[in-house]
Amino acid sequence: MAHHTVKQGHIDLVERINRFPQGAPPSELLYRILEMLFSEREAELVSRLPIKSFSAEQAAQVWKMPVDSARVVLDELAGRAILVDIESEDGFTYVLPPPMAGFFEFSMMRVRDDLDQKVLAELFYQYLNVEEDFIKNLFTEGETQLGRTFVAETSLPIEGTLEVLDYERASRAVESADHIGVGICYCRHKMDHLDRACSAPMNICMTFNNSAASLTRHGHARTVDTAECLDLLAEARERGLVQFGENVQQRVNFICNCCGCCCEAMIAARRFGHLHPVHTTNFLPWTDAERCTGCGKCVAACPVEAMTLVSANDPQKPKRKAARLDEEMCLGCGVCVPACPEGGITLVPREERVITPVDSVRRTVAMAVERGTLQHLVFDNHAVASHRAMAAVFGAILRLPPVKRSMARGQLGSRYLDRLIEWNEGRTHSA
Repeated sequence: MAHHTVKQGHIDLVERINRFPQGAPPSELLYRILEMLFSEREAELVSRLPIKSFSAEQAAQVWKMPVDSARVVLDELAGRAILVDIESEDGFTYVLPPPMAGFFEFSMMRVRDDLDQKVLAELFYQYLNVEEDFIKNLFTEGETQLGRTFVAETSLPIEGTLEVLDYERASRAVESADHIGVGICYCRHKMDHLDRACSAPMNICMTFNNSAASLTRHGHARTVDTAECLDLLAEARERGLVQFGENVQQRVNFICNCCGCCCEAMIAARRFGHLHPVHTTNFLPWTDAERCTGCGKCVAACPVEAMTLVSANDPQKPKRKAARLDEEMCLGCGVCVPACPEGGITLVPREERVITPVDSVRRTVAMAVERGTLQHLVFDNHAVASHRAMAAVFGAILRLPPVKRSMARGQLGSRYLDRLIEWNEGRTHSA
């Protein structure tokens, strides 16, 4: 429960944040974080914004103020990376991102003098790494998660015996992006303020497309070209970092280059690995028992402790060790492959293919269905939703597997959706 000095605007903001499929459990720490990022008036205004993207005109209607005044507020919030502003031929639209990946990270992606980032880092650490409720809520609820692991491309067999799809490669996310921004790694920046940061590169947090356009526009990230970003990916692989990014096939908005000691996704994967907090790649490392010397370098390289050393059960050498993989914990990132000095580790396909949502709308709808928050996404009456946005949401519902479509129907209780699903199923059967 919040302490007695919390203002109503921040209480309303927490309620608004928790209409996202990935919310933020209330606690005194959360309120203190939000009080640093939002004034009471800003919190009250933002609490009334819709989940889906909206225009300045729609915000003005909700806030009951002139459009020009609303636009000033929106641009101020976008300038501080609270909102993401998206430019199109028709002007700007705005969206409030979730805390992660969103305005929590954005607040630490550059050095700022308008915030006490040391205090903020300490609050983030306590809220995310000590209390744990937020991390559990973010990474372990439902089957569909926010992020996924990209395979280390240099760890793939040269002979090309594995089927690797374009969207499984981080390089493809870079090459297909229309905007690229690079900022400070939120996780290591936070740990640096606590004197716990490792030596991994700091200026290596990547954003793409709409997120990159907004963050670079307001100075929270710097614009880089494709070649420089690919060089940074290569540097991250050489440093044994895991490339963890948005769990979509198309228009990926972020890729983090994660270490096992600082990065929240890797920490969650270690703590809650058997709950599958991070979507894995479609690959697993296979160790050649004849080449394995038990040196332990693959164990040290693994960021989630999926590799361990056990007895090799060699009667001739009773002290000999060998590497053993916990497949349930393994991300399939491939950082262990170059770590083996004997070349004894190769990537092989998983028995069951991992499904990656096509785009952010389909992922968000799947997450909302699994977490029982679909009604917030559809019946978002804080602003008038566009026909295009609603069509995208209902289209994503129609593409869900049958069990999840049934869950969606139960959550919404919408006769329109019932008829739409029945029509779509009838058309599918007749085809």
